[in-house]
Amino acid sequence: MSQTTTRSRAHLRRADLLHPTELSRLGNLEFVARKVVEGFLLGLHASPHRGFSAEFAELKAYQPGDDVRYIDWRMFGRSDRYFVKQFQEETNLVSHLLLDISESMNWKSGTGLLSKLSYGKQLLAALSLLLVRQGDAVGLTAFHDGVPTRIHPRGGKHHWYELLHRLESLQASGRTNAPSALTDVARRLRRRGLVVLVSDLLVDLDRTKNTLRFLRHRGHEVLVLHLLDPGERELPAAGDAWFYDPETQEEMRVNAADLRADYRDAVKEALREWERALRPYGIDYVTVDTDQPLSRVLGAYLKKRARLG
Repeated sequence: MSQTTTRSRAHLRRADLLHPTELSRLGNLEFVARKVVEGFLLGLHASPHRGFSAEFAELKAYQPGDDVRYIDWRMFGRSDRYFVKQFQEETNLVSHLLLDISESMNWKSGTGLLSKLSYGKQLLAALSLLLVRQGDAVGLTAFHDGVPTRIHPRGGKHHWYELLHRLESLQASGRTNAPSALTDVARRLRRRGLVVLVSDLLVDLDRTKNTLRFLRHRGHEVLVLHLLDPGERELPAAGDAWFYDPETQEEMRVNAADLRADYRDAVKEALREWERALRPYGIDYVTVDTDQPLSRVLGAYLKKRARLG
């Protein structure tokens, strides 16, 4: 079998490259997260610890299924038995994930798409698994105009199961108050940490950017993942369209063809405004379309983590 064929088959098995709607058909959030993370690590073409901090801990007897890359060949030469190197991952980071669950996150523009909230759940399920595997403590805050869900940062498999259970039960409601939720997290983070905000950013820009800058000023690393439904980037080519704000329940009818070009320019300018407000201050800002595979988003996290290292 050629090397190209082997790589292409491995590529097809990678859940992190699937369309998010296909992912949702695979099973529950736990199954999806595990498959996505396995595919993502496979795509690194190296050790699962690449980009992470890990120390050698001990040897254990080889068992079928263990990664052969970690066989200690010197020990084999001395004992004629197979031993596998085990690693102790360092817990050097407290990570806090914030998920916007306001009513606007429940929207999707087509039947072949996930809502922004469903996509955000997939994303945070996979990201939290990466964090737990790294040995980090990870917490979760779900917010709208209040904070109905708060999970304090901890590590370990059982904590991850609790986090997933709470993620799956979240429902969209209310308006958005991102600055309040971010301020709440800032008060609770006692040492240097990573804060990840997942939102459609239909928020007050000035108040939100100031709170994010405050977190960065306090020494925390900040990653903002701006979720966009593809229908938010472009209006239909022709015909009338109803604009509806699910948080204020206001609606307006317009001719889409008349506004299409102006709308596209306005969206681009709004995204540039977020970039100008955050990136010069050392805050990573990534736009994420909800029809986009999760590999790119997890890659953005990995780049952030490499800089932390």
